[in-house]
Amino acid sequence: MKVQDVIALLGSDFGHVDLGPPKITARQTVADRPFEQLIFNASTGADIPAYFLHPPGPDAPAILYCHAHGGRYDIGKSELTDGRPALTGPYLGDLAAAGYAVLCLEMPCFGARAGQKEDATAKALLWHGKTLFGQMLAELSAGITYLARHPDIDPNRIATCGISMGGTHAWWLAALDPRVRAAVSLCCFADLARLIETGAHDGHGNYMTVPGLLDLTSTGNLAGLTAPRAQFHGVGLQDWSTPMDAFAIARAESEHNYKTNSDQLQFHVENDTGHTETDTMRRAALQFLSRHN
Repeated sequence: MKVQDVIALLGSDFGHVDLGPPKITARQTVADRPFEQLIFNASTGADIPAYFLHPPGPDAPAILYCHAHGGRYDIGKSELTDGRPALTGPYLGDLAAAGYAVLCLEMPCFGARAGQKEDATAKALLWHGKTLFGQMLAELSAGITYLARHPDIDPNRIATCGISMGGTHAWWLAALDPRVRAAVSLCCFADLARLIETGAHDGHGNYMTVPGLLDLTSTGNLAGLTAPRAQFHGVGLQDWSTPMDAFAIARAESEHNYKTNSDQLQFHVENDTGHTETDTMRRAALQFLSRHN
């Protein structure tokens, strides 16, 4: 399996979307740095709202923060500043304190883009041989390009981070885009074939449908494309999306792909945690980023 084989299944413009110069719609200060609300007019014609925390100085590391789903189409990029029920709190303060530049793009169907309904958008794209998941990943990859081009950001120190849908985006991006140095993914890592066998896959939104994926690869082997670059998975075994047996399959396959770089793959597993971040999971994720980005 090659990266291009997976990209072909997405039916997207992955690697070919340009965000263009953003329009600044609001500005404030966070951690003594400019924090801006932006609108990108992408080369696809989409207007993409975003938040951007400027780097603290030259050669700074950066985080592409990926927001979650949770059926909360009203949240979008505001998760970065306001958090959501599945998080212990918003990530902006912690990432700012650690010295990161941070970009969060609002995905189709969320926030200011909620006028696009998920089911209708996913169906329409499928009829055109494309996928909503592919569109999301293509836009996020363009976000990595934006960060990599920033004069005060080190293009070799860009990481992804998110929970649930955002976590899925984070580790998929690392698998498909070699510019991602490290990925932090929370509450979303499980073998898809096993989820289908148990019916748990139906908890995921239509955004995640990629026709033909399981004929090509599996969760653990897809994540293995990131090796030897770093990735972290925070998992609760009471989480409907990461049940023990499905997580065990994905973990074993990814560990096999990292067998010569085992120090680059980290799992934080909590036996009694559901589909939610905990304080210990947050600390482990931030410590991972400090070591690997």
